[in-house]
Amino acid sequence: MHSVGDAIVVEGLVKRYGEAMALDGLDLRVPEGSVFGLLGPNGAGKTTTVRILTTLLRPDAGTAAVAGLDVTSNPADVRRRIGMAGQFTALDYTLSGRENLVMFGRLQRLGRRQANRSADRLLGEFGLTEVAGKAVSTYSGGMARRLDLAAALVATPTVLFLDEPSTGLDPQSRANLWEHIRSLRDDHDTTVFLTTHYLDEADALCDRILVIDHGRIVAEGSPSDLKAQVSGDRLEVGVPNEQVSRAAEVAGALPGAHDVSTVDSLVRFRVPRGDTAMPELLRALDSAEIPMTSVQVHRPSLDDVFLTLTGRSLRDAPAA
Repeated sequence: MHSVGDAIVVEGLVKRYGEAMALDGLDLRVPEGSVFGLLGPNGAGKTTTVRILTTLLRPDAGTAAVAGLDVTSNPADVRRRIGMAGQFTALDYTLSGRENLVMFGRLQRLGRRQANRSADRLLGEFGLTEVAGKAVSTYSGGMARRLDLAAALVATPTVLFLDEPSTGLDPQSRANLWEHIRSLRDDHDTTVFLTTHYLDEADALCDRILVIDHGRIVAEGSPSDLKAQVSGDRLEVGVPNEQVSRAAEVAGALPGAHDVSTVDSLVRFRVPRGDTAMPELLRALDSAEIPMTSVQVHRPSLDDVFLTLTGRSLRDAPAA
């Protein structure tokens, strides 16, 4: 099933939890040495996919291979070739950072000397040398996340799985984490499989993205390819609640306006160019005596791809 150049191959993957369908015939291929993003709202099937690919969960149907090995028939061999950092750190907070890394190395059957060398190298790469001897309980959230990522790399995995890695991090810690992920791809040729519901994260990091909803593929391609599917800029104008319907009519009458929708006190619509449509919108609302409380122009984003294909925002989508 595995072909040269593919670090991960998934065909027809199905997983049910009782009556709920978590994955409904999922297909995907991840090229070696790339950052691949699995994007979707909470409950879309992202974590289920990762758990199957990391041998923690068996699929009900379909096949999956990681590093050329079937995850169902060769789970032990798959585990020797992968690293995993989940939504929550897997660290022992009573141990020091260095002790954690050595422990993870020993658990992955590295010799004591090799585990110590790997720990020292990773502490340096992740900027943790100065706090290596301190208990992890004293670390900041960003430092603990970096150590958790380092722990997933102790045995130099071929494929690294990151499940919502930046959840709960402050902006600076997120930016640092992103740099480390890029370095894994660019400097170490590691294949990174990333799940996230942060659109900016997927846009900034991923070479290719698969968007899923309710266990099915919604869209697939590079970030630029996906955004190219969306026609024009999106305008959002806020008006008093009782004026939303009239404001939507006004917006829909503008030249080139399409995909008009309303959410609470917002009117959303698309136009070929937001900068030229804005003055016309202001004049039209003023003529209709509709007060405006806010206005924003958005260039096409990954969220717009989801909105265009499903009729709802990825950010606003409820858990399945």
